Amino acid sequence: MAEQAHRVVASYKPSKFDKKILLWTGRFKTEEEIPLRIPPEMLDKARNKARVKACYIMIGLSIIACFAVIASAKKAAARHESLMSLNLAKKAKWRKEAALAAEAKTK
Repeated sequence: MAEQAHRVVASYKPSKFDKKILLWTGRFKTEEEIPLRIPPEMLDKARNKARVKACYIMIGLSIIACFAVIASAKKAAARHESLMSLNLAKKAKWRKEAALAAEAKTK
């Protein structure tokens, strides 16, 4: 008897964001199909599925970014650009500006 009293089905009212997750994960086709109250387990499963999808998207974007960096580095190497040469040019410019500023102070 006491065991049956604790078997109350919990329900959860989904927010707009929860509804978007339920739609994105394919649990429901349209927003109108989503009931006013859903079991928390359904939302947990949808959130986990959305988390996995988001991770796959980030992995794909990271791989694309890696290839973009490789292509950019190859182009820079073809132009004989390197970080060392860029830093040396920047420091030479700063030295020249400092010399001009010192010269202007002495006048």
